Amino acid sequence: MLRLSDLKLPLDHPPKALPAAICARLGIPPDALVHHAIARRANDARRKSAILLVYSVDVEVHDEAGILTRFAGDPHVRPTPDTDYRFVARAPTGSAGPRPVVIGAGPCGLFAGLILAQMGFRPIILDRGKVVRERTKDTWGLWRRGVLEPESNVQFGEGGAGTFSDGKLWSQIKDPRHLGRKVLTEFVTAGAPPEILTEAHPHIGTFRLVTMVEHMRATIEALGGEYRFGTRVDDLDIAVAADGTRHLRGLHLHDGGHLAASHVVLAVGHSARDTFHMLHDRGVHVEAKPFSIGVRIEHPQSWIDRARFGTCAGHPDLGAAAYSLSHHCANGRTVYSFCMCPGGTVVAATSEPGHVATNGMSQYSRAERNANSGIVVGIDPARDYPGSPLAGIALQRHWERRAYLAGGSSYAAPGQTVGDFLAGRASTGFGAVVPSYRPGVHPTDLADCLPDFAVTAMREALPAFGRQIPGYDHPDAMLTGVETRTSSPIRITRGRDFQSLNTGGLYPAGEGAGYAGGILSAAVDGIKVAEALALDLVGDR
Repeated sequence: MLRLSDLKLPLDHPPKALPAAICARLGIPPDALVHHAIARRANDARRKSAILLVYSVDVEVHDEAGILTRFAGDPHVRPTPDTDYRFVARAPTGSAGPRPVVIGAGPCGLFAGLILAQMGFRPIILDRGKVVRERTKDTWGLWRRGVLEPESNVQFGEGGAGTFSDGKLWSQIKDPRHLGRKVLTEFVTAGAPPEILTEAHPHIGTFRLVTMVEHMRATIEALGGEYRFGTRVDDLDIAVAADGTRHLRGLHLHDGGHLAASHVVLAVGHSARDTFHMLHDRGVHVEAKPFSIGVRIEHPQSWIDRARFGTCAGHPDLGAAAYSLSHHCANGRTVYSFCMCPGGTVVAATSEPGHVATNGMSQYSRAERNANSGIVVGIDPARDYPGSPLAGIALQRHWERRAYLAGGSSYAAPGQTVGDFLAGRASTGFGAVVPSYRPGVHPTDLADCLPDFAVTAMREALPAFGRQIPGYDHPDAMLTGVETRTSSPIRITRGRDFQSLNTGGLYPAGEGAGYAGGILSAAVDGIKVAEALALDLVGDR
């Protein structure tokens, strides 16, 4: 099988144009093409008047060896890669001893648990929150009634923070083993639409993620895995040898219970701040890492569609338009778009009483009126929060608290029009762009909710973005604050064996540990960590 890539066709090409283009590209007659299947489809909208669909296609031909020889120097004609997943270990029959434990049931913990279960290790999966449908009710309780459940919200509970997002399933991580394909294949098995296997930028959306997470839980349980919801890990039981070597031997739970465990995947997500403090107090190696802070910006999706696709806006093969923007500012900061959600909503994403944090969410249809994205400024420990490894958490809390107060101390968010933000005046109302955040948006001055350097950088960047996307800096475009949970403010550093640098048996993983960003990369990291743990369990490192 051959993989033919970078095959470009007009947006409205007929079905027969694809096999014809394959034959033309390879210089073969139609009867030499035995079979073809789309491996990937993207669009090239750089010329709005001539938008192209860009294909990668797996083709079966009569003379594969001859074609490979003829195209030996062409990077777009190669053998089809082997994307099949192969397990690295199997649990010994009748194995005794503590079962592996996974802390956290977000994308990373879910796939760590799934892989361990598929290898026969019968993992125990702990999550401080609730099953996904109960969690969904609690999350809507914050959005509709302003009632926060600290252990069951956008951040905590089955499915993790990715459940209430755009459900993006693409990443820029290096993936030579095609572990991302394993993730997507499992999602399709769990009910995701098959097109996520071929779209260049696949997404699922919240409602579909809920049923998929339930299906995967059932799979893990059928393989001998066990879930324990409403179970928070409050402390670690660490054995210290005479030479100072540390190794995990158990977990202290919130209800006073103790769970023996020598191999634990720590996949708690980027908002488990109490857990981060506990780890630091117990001497687990933790270091501060960069993250970003800013706001959410909203425009009518129709504005973005027209700006990106021109007269082709609304074409069914294009869907709702997305964007990616970045600007390097005179003050040395970089402002960029983050977690752009076409046809979605801005959501309340706090997990702590008396604080406001935002995120973006879309359903699979991406049919809501507004597009939204984070507009955030990169920050780093040396410059912005030196000292303690946990100083980034304190910074997040400071600005989230300021946002809570600026929004009226009711979990409403502070908001401002772009026109008022650029002019340096507080908003007293909103214009043509209706903010989507619930339980509500209070007009104010967002400069009171962000560091001065971030305000200065964003005021420079927004007009620059308007030159790239006409109307982006429209005076009525809506800003809602604050966006502080872009990534974990810490890294729980691990070695080549995927274990904590100074605490054996503890496997930091995913976004909370600083090794992923988004659903796909977190799931892939969960697979890698599960494999390392399994190999250690069977003594093959």
